[in-house]
Amino acid sequence: MTTVINRILIVGLGSMGVRHLKIARNLFPKAKILVLRHKQMEPIPEFADGCIASTEEAIFFAPQIAFICNPTAYHLLISQELALIGTHLFIEKPLSFSSEGVGTLIETCKSKKTILMTGYNLRKMPSLIRFRELLNDKIIGEILSFRSEVGQFLPSWRPDSDYRVGVSARKELGGGVLLELSHELDYLRWIFGEVEWVRATLSHQSSLEIDVEDSAHMTLGFSSKRSGHELIGTLNMDFIRHDHTRICTVIGSSGSLKWDGNKDEVSLFEEKNKNWSILFSHDNNKDETYEAEWRELINCITTGDTPKVSGEDGLRVLEIIEAARTSSSTGAQVSVSDTTNVDSIYR
Repeated sequence: MTTVINRILIVGLGSMGVRHLKIARNLFPKAKILVLRHKQMEPIPEFADGCIASTEEAIFFAPQIAFICNPTAYHLLISQELALIGTHLFIEKPLSFSSEGVGTLIETCKSKKTILMTGYNLRKMPSLIRFRELLNDKIIGEILSFRSEVGQFLPSWRPDSDYRVGVSARKELGGGVLLELSHELDYLRWIFGEVEWVRATLSHQSSLEIDVEDSAHMTLGFSSKRSGHELIGTLNMDFIRHDHTRICTVIGSSGSLKWDGNKDEVSLFEEKNKNWSILFSHDNNKDETYEAEWRELINCITTGDTPKVSGEDGLRVLEIIEAARTSSSTGAQVSVSDTTNVDSIYR
């Protein structure tokens, strides 16, 4: 039996809020959908039934589902208030700007028997799913290492707005590459298992007018063992490159496998062929992964299942980020506490 959803709250109306508002209306044409912003908005946003400007109004509305899309620094405050009245929560990545208070939110949701889902939508990309499956099938033999890269020139993200005032550029709102590009940390955990230690260098390399790091160079050690050896890989993240890049190349004992997130495809380099061949390609629909998240959330609400990207997963990513910050400031390799389990290919 499908759960009847008739009250939905969208918190924040940036690009992600607008996207989720549209999807909400398409999926639930008869539901009452309100938008919570820091100030009232006229006219009422398209697809919404109204706009409210206070937490008190949101509590009075008593939404069954809330999508938290406001600046990262404010995620926990409204989420905890809504969790206490039994609202199911979808929080866009990252869960917060630090791990502080996240455990309390997770426990509140458990006590209220509500769903808490973190918005790492890359896990819904068909090409990344296939990439993981092929690695699991040992198409390149034993996995030896990986190289992951993500980068795009920050002003080109949203060319119609001033990058200097956006969330990505401002420390007080939860910006910087570690938080804004944390998708990579989530999918690497999903594929390879828990990160055990981090060595990182964070820096502001460019002339961008921001007060956060624009580059992060990380070496990650994983708790999973293969043939008695520790898996070690690298992750480079930045706001400065003009050639928009999102790739992960895994080096195996019999070849290499590469995922290209921008092209939504997977390629194989085989020792015997000495070249790359495309194994999987998908025509990317911008809303496809977000719609898949909505369907999973509704299914979890109906069945009581735990989301594939839970609150604990969001917390684990924050712990890795905090370890990276500590490593960068001390110059040392920093351990990441083992607090969660994930369904990786090594379990």
